[in-house]
Amino acid sequence: MDQEDRIALFLDYENLALGARDHLGGMAFDFRPIADALAERGRVVVRRAYADWSFFDEDRRMLTRSHVELIEMPQRMGASRKNAADIKMAVDAMELAFEREYISTFVLCTGDSDFTPLVHKLRGLNKRVIGVGVEQSTSALLPPACDEFLYYDRLEGVEVPATPARRTRPPQRQPEPVPPAEVTRDTDTLAVLVAQTVAGLQGSSAGEVTASLLKRTLLRKDPTFSESDYGFRAFGELLRHLAERNVIELTEGPAKGDPEVALPEHGDKEVAFALLRSVVQDANAGDGGVALSGLKNQVRRVRPDFSEKKLGYRTFLQFCRAAATSGAVQLRWSPEVDDYLLTTA
Repeated sequence: MDQEDRIALFLDYENLALGARDHLGGMAFDFRPIADALAERGRVVVRRAYADWSFFDEDRRMLTRSHVELIEMPQRMGASRKNAADIKMAVDAMELAFEREYISTFVLCTGDSDFTPLVHKLRGLNKRVIGVGVEQSTSALLPPACDEFLYYDRLEGVEVPATPARRTRPPQRQPEPVPPAEVTRDTDTLAVLVAQTVAGLQGSSAGEVTASLLKRTLLRKDPTFSESDYGFRAFGELLRHLAERNVIELTEGPAKGDPEVALPEHGDKEVAFALLRSVVQDANAGDGGVALSGLKNQVRRVRPDFSEKKLGYRTFLQFCRAAATSGAVQLRWSPEVDDYLLTTA
């Protein structure tokens, strides 16, 4: 228990409830998916929700059953009511940050950018901050400020109703109904992201790169990152998929269930170096060498799926330098052509 994260949960309830109603097909807000997601991340020791509860009578019962403390913010005219709720929530969060040092993680359930300064202040106090909000009603400023951001409509257990089609006069040919789009992303983009991140960690860290370190780093790059967006149930399943594609290598790590992750030393990288050497050799009619500019397009004519980023290199120049270090090609700067030249001699 001493190693568990202690979590303090704060809900800007009006923001969440209205966001779900207005942007998720009129659905009622359900607290249980948030509670389940946080149970996987630590032990929630504080649960508070802020609203004028006279507008959310049914929700009060649901939250009370989940042991959420309801903070009453009475109705006032204009924006003063909203500002009062925001101020009260921010003051309570800062008070807990100073009074209860054992709380390591603060969860702010809101999509309001007004809470961005609070996020920065809590992180400055060495607290981990997780945000939760409805995707369509969340400000673009808030997710990058957090350590991790969970979109409510993507959480396990949230069933977003399909938007009913508007009634119009039937056309001569009735189009087939289009199923609602699911949150899926390109796994090739995922491979590039993971390979780049592992390469960066290997270059900047003296220790081994573990799966847990890799996941934390991916969240630092993109707090909204989630393996479920790519169709995987767990991060380990994602890593095994990439290992089968030879994007990474997995070996037993220092802790059970936390393998070490590395880029393959051979395989695709050696094949790519050989491909580069072959293209340079074919393109170099004389002894002057082949200019770096346009060389990548020549490589892709031979192998359309080539991408240096899949191999962990941020740029094509970095890939060529690695190939030169391995001896596959030679690389030099030419002031005459104002470009790098590659040769195989």
